[in-house]
Amino acid sequence: MTRKLRCSAVALGVAVALVLTGCSGSGSSASPSAGPNGLEKTTIKVGAIPIPDSVSLYVAMSKGYFKQEGLTVEPVTITGGAAAMPQLLSGALDATLQNYVSGLVAVSQGKKIKLIADASQGAPNTFNIMVPKDSAIKTVADLKGKTVAVNTLNNIATLAVETQLKVAGLTKADVNYKEIPFPEMGNALKTGLADAGWMVEPFITSTQTTDGFRKLADTMTGQTENFPISGWSVTEEWAQKYPKTVAAFQRAIAKALKDLSTDRKELEKALPLYTKIDAKTASVITPLAYPTELTANRLQKVADLLLEYEYIKSQIDVKSVIVAPPAG
Repeated sequence: MTRKLRCSAVALGVAVALVLTGCSGSGSSASPSAGPNGLEKTTIKVGAIPIPDSVSLYVAMSKGYFKQEGLTVEPVTITGGAAAMPQLLSGALDATLQNYVSGLVAVSQGKKIKLIADASQGAPNTFNIMVPKDSAIKTVADLKGKTVAVNTLNNIATLAVETQLKVAGLTKADVNYKEIPFPEMGNALKTGLADAGWMVEPFITSTQTTDGFRKLADTMTGQTENFPISGWSVTEEWAQKYPKTVAAFQRAIAKALKDLSTDRKELEKALPLYTKIDAKTASVITPLAYPTELTANRLQKVADLLLEYEYIKSQIDVKSVIVAPPAG
């Protein structure tokens, strides 16, 4: 009899423990130190590139927007969204900056990626094809048979260039692409390793000022006018596991993007904090656009262009990739 009572007591204790565990949430995601919004995870590692695209993350940090949400963000320097993809999928990063081209290409390959907030949009003269001042290349049509430097192959750089080639009656088969990092692109053009280069700020301004480089074409025109460039992404599993944390991140980033979209001084103050762009250069570079909301209508433009230029094999409905921001 005594043994039966003891067994019953043990069984009851296990049952109670299981019930309490179930009530407390999903495993380690619940924490006594959860923030004011009951965040499932209060500290996250976010991949960021030291270029103007990432600025909303640093504005949100410096102005305390993440802190207001009970969220601590630890930036991790990455070289690019495509390079960060394995870290995101493995869980080494909780979120990362992602250019939309590489993100949607990854989705087309079956990667379970979700986009949670905007980061940047193209603006006039923010992504230009540049040539040395003494170059014989005068028009985009003159690029036929020439070598064009891009920071990454089969990505936003080549796509942007190809939209301009199309206008000039050329295709990607008419040029040779050479992968060269942005900081090395100016020297590559001066030494003849490439004939033209697809550049971003601050390299557009620095090569114009220091070496007299000329703009051959603004690649944010025509099909790519107001083109969505980059956003913040997580895995589908992460978004499902930490919905309140996602919402907190979205609110903080939205505040930062609003600041950036209404006051250029916010950009100028933030860039020297995490890039090699000094305050003087930050005051003269051409800024990107910083939309405050990630919308399917805008992002669908990217997916449609990827299909047209055969970067993906079938259409993507971007609504299925976006995590809607919290109401209000």
